[in-house]
Amino acid sequence: MPTFKVVDLTPKALSGESEQDSEPFLAVNPEKPTEMVATAFTSDPMGGRFAPVYVSTDGGNTWSLNTIVPGGGRGFGTGDITVAFADRGGALYAGILNGVAAFRQNKTLLQILRAPSVSSTAPMEVLVSRDQVDQPWTIADTVASAGADHDRVLVGNNNFNHPSPTSQTATVDVSADARTARAPAGFASTGIERRTPDGQDGPPVRLALHPDGTVYAAFESWTSTTAVQAVSDVTFDVVVTRDDSAGAGANPFQDLKDATDSSPGQRVATGRFVAFNSTLGQERLGGDLTIAVDPKDADSVWIAWCDRVGGAGGTDNTLHVRHSADRGQSWAQARQDITDVKNPALAVNSAGLVGLAYQKFADNQWTTVLETTADGWKSTPETTVLHQAPAAVPVAVGLPYLGDYIRLLTVGADFYGVFSGNNTPDNANFPVGVTYQRNADFTTHQLLDVDGTSGVAVSIDPFFFHRAA
Repeated sequence: MPTFKVVDLTPKALSGESEQDSEPFLAVNPEKPTEMVATAFTSDPMGGRFAPVYVSTDGGNTWSLNTIVPGGGRGFGTGDITVAFADRGGALYAGILNGVAAFRQNKTLLQILRAPSVSSTAPMEVLVSRDQVDQPWTIADTVASAGADHDRVLVGNNNFNHPSPTSQTATVDVSADARTARAPAGFASTGIERRTPDGQDGPPVRLALHPDGTVYAAFESWTSTTAVQAVSDVTFDVVVTRDDSAGAGANPFQDLKDATDSSPGQRVATGRFVAFNSTLGQERLGGDLTIAVDPKDADSVWIAWCDRVGGAGGTDNTLHVRHSADRGQSWAQARQDITDVKNPALAVNSAGLVGLAYQKFADNQWTTVLETTADGWKSTPETTVLHQAPAAVPVAVGLPYLGDYIRLLTVGADFYGVFSGNNTPDNANFPVGVTYQRNADFTTHQLLDVDGTSGVAVSIDPFFFHRAA
């Protein structure tokens, strides 16, 4: 039987903090899975020039902050940040939106970063720097060639610097050898949208890389947009592109052609609707997308996204899961749809077990769930509630509240992930149990300051989870 671990990432030394530490991400070192790096919208408690990442070297039992990310500052961390380890050698990579640029200069400055190891305390090295980019999504692996290891690093992003037509914003930055080369370390930017969206593509560009070099990139191609104050009515197609040479060939991301119009990029679903920037349980909607490939079968790929089934007149945010057994050419429904869901995350382990994590809003609370299935939901999946808490507490201070995504990944047969949520210390909120590093009284349900006595307000914390096979 699998065992579960849930840990609040906030270190004991930060017991007094009450920030909205949302939009988490996680990297696990495949070569040494006890080493992990997690991220969230967390600021440096000392107010220095660098933003922190959370680091664990004991399998996620304990976490500390390492302030190595450029662009931090007093009162804020980075903008968006995602991280990945290579398969061998221990190098850590990150795609960020620089915090100084985001919070002081109103810019969306993408930076791709590198550190030699999880233990490095030196500032991460800047390999790429480019303005007008949103939501970097970082993955990496290692391949052996000519007697040496080479780290392949890919960063999906929404790039508003794309040449004409400028609306083709879905982009992937790729390096075939990122470990040691001087900046820009071989990174090249490739637009993966081949049609002409209305204004832009959606913010998420999600990636799945198979060890054989097959890489899938999923995005939402906006076909029409109508702004109504702060909310935009968006109709979009869900598109999957594929590259059979890890994005480093002569014509990257053009190996999957649509069955209808023969354009690069198979449309999984068309004419979908979302009220972009509308809210559900204090969280904004509009960019829920995830993709995963079976590590033992590059032909088998899974995708999930959310949209409003009722169109402009509806109120739902519905999760859809689809599967392709032929390298993304055709897709079939895999799971029954679920309403009022946010932040789907897919992963497949070494035994072909598919994991789906998501956050569901119901009865005025957010519930974070992990499902695993060995037969593609043909039978009832194993369903585990990781966290449940009132959605109205704490009151949101800006957006995102929980975040625009959570992270699920696998190393071998094990599933690892992170989510953000209400940090009330109440065992009833954690059906499989939880460990807090920060001071907390689970009897009175009160967070406590560093002194162990003074009360601290409930806030949003990042939580780590592990499903061990």
